[in-house]
Amino acid sequence: MRILLVGAGGVGDAIAKIAARRGFFELLVVSDYDESRAQRTLGWIRAKHGDEVAARFATAQIDASDPDIVASVAREHGATHVMNAVEPKFVQAIFAGALAAGADYLDMAMSLSEPHPSDPYAQTGVKLGDDQFAQTTDWDAAGRLALVGMGVEPGLSDVFARFAADHLFSEIDELGVRDGANLVVTDEEGNEVFAPSFSIWTTIEECLNPPVVWEEEAGWFTTPPFSEPEVFEFPEGIGPVECVNVEHEEVLLMPRWIDAKRVTFKYGLGAEFINVLRTLHLLGLDSTTPVRVRSDDGPVHVAPRDVVAASLPDPATIGPRMTGKTCAGLWVTGTGTDGGAREAYLYHVSDNEWTMREYDAQCVVWQTALNPVIALELLATGVWQGRGVLGPEAFDAAPFLDLMARPESDGGYGQPWHVEDRLA
Repeated sequence: MRILLVGAGGVGDAIAKIAARRGFFELLVVSDYDESRAQRTLGWIRAKHGDEVAARFATAQIDASDPDIVASVAREHGATHVMNAVEPKFVQAIFAGALAAGADYLDMAMSLSEPHPSDPYAQTGVKLGDDQFAQTTDWDAAGRLALVGMGVEPGLSDVFARFAADHLFSEIDELGVRDGANLVVTDEEGNEVFAPSFSIWTTIEECLNPPVVWEEEAGWFTTPPFSEPEVFEFPEGIGPVECVNVEHEEVLLMPRWIDAKRVTFKYGLGAEFINVLRTLHLLGLDSTTPVRVRSDDGPVHVAPRDVVAASLPDPATIGPRMTGKTCAGLWVTGTGTDGGAREAYLYHVSDNEWTMREYDAQCVVWQTALNPVIALELLATGVWQGRGVLGPEAFDAAPFLDLMARPESDGGYGQPWHVEDRLA
């Protein structure tokens, strides 16, 4: 396997660092618009693991917005797989470039949605991933696989859904993704500051768009942002966190392969974060449409959302000032395999202290990066096989979760996941 990794930001950097401990690939090319970021990642790998491991890596400059350039870089390095680790606005270009290069493709966020222009809460308009699923025939005809939504959320939660359907439940009432954390970021004086742990560009997109819900009778429909608040109790000391509906790929993926009466995604944002997002929307600072702005060099056109992103700390850099844990999981209700009622929470927790010590990567980006590396290994070894545009639910979950939890000394990733039964 020869991998072209597009993006050397927080998640891309963590993907390369996790992969450096594994032997399933021949070459991993870390590419970025700013190649110095890719070179920094490679420098860390060389310092941590030595020249022999670093020899299986290379760096490249790439423009992820141009499918021809993506295809050219992939061909130059003989890439068999293109791993997309940049913001979702680049999905379509990288997706097209990978197919043109004759490579398989993976991403962690799917093509963007477009709410219905007249009434966003009456219809879903163009849904997340619609543009990619519309090209299933092309990928299938080419004998290539596009594995979409293979991060943590989406990704691991979708694997959990497949496992729950196959091994834990005979009938599912609801698949409910529930994510929460107790992360705190401080400044140099120890004061708590507002510093999102993930790309603010992506966070604005998914939190301010109408959230999608799926129900057996109604199909997909949307609700207002931050709707249906609930307090969810997260494990391992995180505790109760208020969660709200957020637009996310799992709701568009799970019903395609798994029978359930309802599918939802709720994220523990917190009151402060919600207020910030609402203010950005009120001021028009969430817009991706460029506006004319004065500068020392004359008028320039910039998107307000890009200004917000540039004004906040890079999520890849806040790890040393962050404490706490993040939890990604799936809450499932229905009928167990024994015929009785069952309610279970399948989850994985990532501790920032550990990820910083082991990988020099903050826990949110590290947890996101872990899952595509596991998926790539399963594809490299032939345990997972497929063609066309597929989500994680299309594959057997057991080998993934076994490899994930197995100790590193036994060839695994040493990341235990848990099933917590919650029915009183």
